[in-house]
Amino acid sequence: MRFLVVGLGSMGKRRVRNLQALGHGAVAGFDLRGDRLEEAVAKYGITPFNDLRGALEAFHPDALVISTSPRHHMDYAEAAAERGLPCFIEASVVEAERILALHRRCTETGVLMAPSCTMRHFPGPRKVGELIRAGAIGKVLNFNYQTGQWLPDWHPWEDIREFYVTDRATGGCREIVPFELTWLNDIFGEPEPLACAKAKLSDMPADIDDLYHCLLRYPGNVLASMTVEVLSRPVACRELRVIGSAGELVFSADENCVRYANLDHPDWIRFDLGGGTVETGYINPEEPYIAEMADFVAAAQSGDFSRYPNTLADDYAVLQTLYRLEALAESTP
Repeated sequence: MRFLVVGLGSMGKRRVRNLQALGHGAVAGFDLRGDRLEEAVAKYGITPFNDLRGALEAFHPDALVISTSPRHHMDYAEAAAERGLPCFIEASVVEAERILALHRRCTETGVLMAPSCTMRHFPGPRKVGELIRAGAIGKVLNFNYQTGQWLPDWHPWEDIREFYVTDRATGGCREIVPFELTWLNDIFGEPEPLACAKAKLSDMPADIDDLYHCLLRYPGNVLASMTVEVLSRPVACRELRVIGSAGELVFSADENCVRYANLDHPDWIRFDLGGGTVETGYINPEEPYIAEMADFVAAAQSGDFSRYPNTLADDYAVLQTLYRLEALAESTP
């Protein structure tokens, strides 16, 4: 297959590496910034384009990988759909109605649209899901989850004011709420939003809310609190604690493990997660992103779209939860 990566920022370059790690040598890249094109060519030897139409006509890709700012996802995805091209799309946070419309259109025409669900491919969430589904702690009653990282540490090589995460619509904290819900909902079901508080608490130069506190009710009357923030430094935060009728489970980034104890095994049973391969200048390992791209390629090559574990309809549902949480936050005096 021939792949055109649209957008060559940090995620676009990662996707180029993913495809090359999977053995795909026919990779081109499109970006409006000449410096990004030059860097991608120097590092990965891809074919560069600064014009999308020219890229489509000259390179003849079999699939697109969209790694731009969320504001432009649907523009490029709709262009791919018009040409019948399978499309992988990074996590979105805006234009839910366009996402739903594109889902309906592509369902009718049989074009694969694969929105990112990266956390489902990380070993921590996978182990959590495996243990919960196996009943390791009995019936789930409650969970508390917090995740965060100081926003300027996302891209330490550039001023955050030059990065879409300081736009209120696509702000870093706001974007991560649906990003996290995508994997939590895969395990626990679709939640009912109960309450939300959000605010800007830091002095970073960004007109965004940098913390969301969310209260949700999942199927089976499971209560959950989720805190998403872009404040934690110098160490990023990710911890999930689940209380069940017969035990408890913890997923901790600090300990890099998932552990659980139950009435039959009161001592912690621990699963270490390993480190993976971390590219210079990045924080997260490459392997989950490679696995995600492998699922997309398998679905595109086989025509069996069920081989990719997320859909635009799933994304739409998650964004509706985000919007309802924000409405609750705005309605609170």
